Amino acid sequence: MKINWGRIPMYVIAALLFGLKTYIVYRFMFSIELENVMQEFILLINPFVSAFILFAISVWFKKQSRQMKYIRYAALFGTFIIFANLVFYRSYTDFITLPQLFQGSNAADLGSSILTLIKAYDVLWFLDVIIIWYFTRKKQTSEQIIFNKRGKVFAVTMSFALLAGNFFLAELERPQLFTRAFDREYLVKNIGLFNYHIYDIVLQSKVKSQRVLADGNELPEIKGYIEDHVRSNEQSELFGVAEGKNVITIWAESLQSFVINNEVNGQEITPFMNRLVNDEDTYYFENFYHQTEQGKTSDSEFLVDNSLYPLSRGAVFFTHGQNEYHAIPEIAKENDYYSAVFHANNKSFWNRDQMYESLNYDYFYDQESYEVSDENSVGWGLKDKAYFEQSIKYLQTLEQPFYTRFITLTNHFPFELDQEDKSIEPYDSNSNTLNNYFPTVRYMDEAIEQFFDQLKEAGLYEDTIIIIMGDHNGISANHNKAMSQYLEMDEITPYDYVQLQRVPLFIHIPGHGNGEIKSEIAGQIDIKPTLLHMLGIDTDQDIYFGNDLFHNDRKGFIAMRNGDFVSDDYIYTSGVCYDRQTGEPIASESNSLNNDGEENACSPVKQKVENELKLSDNIIYGDLFRFVDFDEQ
Repeated sequence: MKINWGRIPMYVIAALLFGLKTYIVYRFMFSIELENVMQEFILLINPFVSAFILFAISVWFKKQSRQMKYIRYAALFGTFIIFANLVFYRSYTDFITLPQLFQGSNAADLGSSILTLIKAYDVLWFLDVIIIWYFTRKKQTSEQIIFNKRGKVFAVTMSFALLAGNFFLAELERPQLFTRAFDREYLVKNIGLFNYHIYDIVLQSKVKSQRVLADGNELPEIKGYIEDHVRSNEQSELFGVAEGKNVITIWAESLQSFVINNEVNGQEITPFMNRLVNDEDTYYFENFYHQTEQGKTSDSEFLVDNSLYPLSRGAVFFTHGQNEYHAIPEIAKENDYYSAVFHANNKSFWNRDQMYESLNYDYFYDQESYEVSDENSVGWGLKDKAYFEQSIKYLQTLEQPFYTRFITLTNHFPFELDQEDKSIEPYDSNSNTLNNYFPTVRYMDEAIEQFFDQLKEAGLYEDTIIIIMGDHNGISANHNKAMSQYLEMDEITPYDYVQLQRVPLFIHIPGHGNGEIKSEIAGQIDIKPTLLHMLGIDTDQDIYFGNDLFHNDRKGFIAMRNGDFVSDDYIYTSGVCYDRQTGEPIASESNSLNNDGEENACSPVKQKVENELKLSDNIIYGDLFRFVDFDEQ
């Protein structure tokens, strides 16, 4: 039987071509986990559902020329959305959200990073657009086809039927899908990229209204939760150990724990930090996790200064930079501390210039404070050694005691480094990203060691506590194959990937003499109460979600921003509950019982995690601290 292609509506042909292209991207370009046949089926149909709805709109144009023009530009626009998400996904293993589209001021600083994410074969993703343009141009000059009322009703009815069917299957496979917006992969997998973006717009409109409607009545529930589940009535053993001392925090860009006490090509990756691990003046936390999401470094800054969670979409630094906060700089200032940030980058990047004012920092030493040249810069800007060397003169002029933050740059994707700065050779795998990661980590390690020496020469070392923290992961899931090769593992499972989210945390107290390796689970949410207690500052009237890391009475879990968590006994990720020690799966989310027929052990903690993330979001979206007078609490 011969198909008469000329009688098939152009919007149907366009939907088939575009849907097929979208499915290929989903299946082979995104690392979407598929656990069963139903998920496979939903992933197959949702691209065609979205494409049909997108192109069926053309029937409402009266002139055929306008119908064809709409189809052409809809195909081009849709392809750009897919392509933008694909490039973004290659770096972050995530999908773009609406708030990130308003972070365009960051684009100028991304430069070479974006170029490394674009592949030569990406031109193939525009092949269907070329075909659609050809046929629509041809049809535009052919016999006029005007859709009658029946044709229009069919298009609308079929669109709603397909959408309803897709949503029904999605809800069947993933109950309460739309109330669990933490995991964007689940949304894309079940309803498609375009419907996800529409949902994201609706969600953004909803959260924008939260501030207008907020009146402070939400605070009693939040305070009650903190009193019952977070705050401890007793002081930790290190309360006041650093009272009156200076504080230097070092944000070690993209540093993950797997490099500590490890080698590449037979050489130590981080020799200085390896020595710090066993230093008698250092506490090293070997199970410390980053908890950032789309805001990356800015999220880690937000976590540390506020002990609130970042948002699941976008970066708080951008979306809520004008909120009122009760951050470390403000509290420290009330205790006669001067605060400053040192970062050799554009002051507007991540909206830092505005956000630092909201957090109450006294001064920001940005790119304009540094002498940057072709010789002393690489990748994202000023090399770390030159950065610390130029910073020390400013640090010596600060009023003491001070609370300061140093954010490094060199160990940043795509991990570029001049040959003369490489102390170790790259790794050899199928991932240039992982290969080049090791030399830049080593360079950063050397820069931090140099900074310690400079502090001693400047006479600042003895009266200063130094905190070194990895801000977020540097190697995404896109490089799991190379990572499994380096770690000599068969594969990187979801359980393994969560464990790779550990980042180093060093708390160095010169002259302390009681340092040790701490194995308890911890996260960036815990830094604020820990640091303030070390400085002898009471937090009884504060609102925060972290625990003092030196206190025994703690929550027993670390929440990830996507709803995953690590507890004392379990790890929950990708809908599966794992035994934390063995890595063995206990139960999946679709199975409420574990392998022994008992209730899923992860369920109680999961409920606490979801509630805690919701309460933190309420504070940010409602700007609730504007209703709190922390001085009178």
